[in-house]
Amino acid sequence: MSEPNVFSEVNDDIVRLANLSKKADIIETELFTKYDVKRGLRDLNGKGVLAGLTSISDVRANKIVDGVQIPIPGKLFYRGYNVEDLVNGFTADNRFGFEEVTYLLLFDALPDKKELKMFTELMGFYRSLPTSFVRDIIMKAPSQDMMNTLARSVLTLYSYDDRADDTSLPNVLRQSLQLISLFPLLSIYGYQAYSHYHDGKSLYIHQPIAEMSTAENILHILRPDSAFTPLEARILDIALILHMEHGGGNNSTFTTHVVTSSLTDTYSAIAAAIGSLKGPRHGGANIKVVRMFDEMMEKITDWEDEDAVKNYLRKLLNKEAFDHAGLIYGVGHAVYSTSDPRAVLFKSYVEKLSEEKGLQKEFALYSLVERLAPEVIGEERHIYKGVSINVDFYSGFVYRMLGIPEQLFTPLFAIARISGWSAHRMEELANNGKIIRPAYKPIHEDMKYKNLADR
Repeated sequence: MSEPNVFSEVNDDIVRLANLSKKADIIETELFTKYDVKRGLRDLNGKGVLAGLTSISDVRANKIVDGVQIPIPGKLFYRGYNVEDLVNGFTADNRFGFEEVTYLLLFDALPDKKELKMFTELMGFYRSLPTSFVRDIIMKAPSQDMMNTLARSVLTLYSYDDRADDTSLPNVLRQSLQLISLFPLLSIYGYQAYSHYHDGKSLYIHQPIAEMSTAENILHILRPDSAFTPLEARILDIALILHMEHGGGNNSTFTTHVVTSSLTDTYSAIAAAIGSLKGPRHGGANIKVVRMFDEMMEKITDWEDEDAVKNYLRKLLNKEAFDHAGLIYGVGHAVYSTSDPRAVLFKSYVEKLSEEKGLQKEFALYSLVERLAPEVIGEERHIYKGVSINVDFYSGFVYRMLGIPEQLFTPLFAIARISGWSAHRMEELANNGKIIRPAYKPIHEDMKYKNLADR
């Protein structure tokens, strides 16, 4: 007689118990309306519930005229400075901007030449992992998901820090600067290890160069030959800046505030933010965009045929194409309606890179979808506000052109956003606020206990 399939029986039990759990946990939608509970901390118009104050950044998408909220072209401000002005400023001087804007987010001031030199050198100094960390931590048990690898590495760095639990502002600033500097290494070395051990590819562990910018170092340590063009480095630098901060209410930054308010250590707070960003509703949209376009390019013979493109977009909305989710990825945003300033600013640089790479036809298709998608959505859906492309629409295309593997798309988001997370952690600690503890209304009726024999 053959032995019973224990794993199958256990799996059946898990499925049965999961169904019981789901039945127990479902809350009727009308109860949220009855008790005026804002699901997702957003009202019916998608506007976030006010949960705090911040001076770090401002996302503007509307204005009040005669008591009526009017959509306007989106604007993004870092410490009061329009991001467009920041990017235009350092690009006009032919400089990289990530370090400069990180300084601005942390210290509420644009550095002068001496301050920028000092800060850049400090970042270069911190861009060094503990002895044998790559061998003992990153190379062992590499994960197929680079965000998990990044989170594990961040948590492990706690063990290498003699003042890991010190939440004084000078110590947290030191920890933050180290993590900002190390995120590219932790992410890319993690990818190189997985690519080597699981995919059988050659292993490259290039040491960072202190004099290089963050964007340059990313391309340097990622590519086997460490070679890159000036335009490649510039556009990656701009991509990092456009992703580094977006107000206190986005999921991962709010997570940083919530976890920081408990006075836990920096490594735990940042690992929690990484876990939030990993979620496909937050950080994984650009991967969906490029895969959606892969199928679109395969299904549509003539990429300039507007009717064919429109028909495909309708199929996406009607769950007849791609992943059958009913979404056009990269189009729409929780806050912006008329335009996402990051996408507007990014587009001209994307076009330049597509010319350098000989991918003008692909860029033209992206531009066509950018124009047609809002029109198709307006025809197919009843929407309460305008809709436009967001920054994820073009970022995945850029990363593809830079030869960056999909496994690193979301870690690149984290490499950028760690600057914003660090600024918000410092802000939360500086204000010494209360632990963040919103209320949940209990709705279960009281039950009378029954003895086991009577159940």
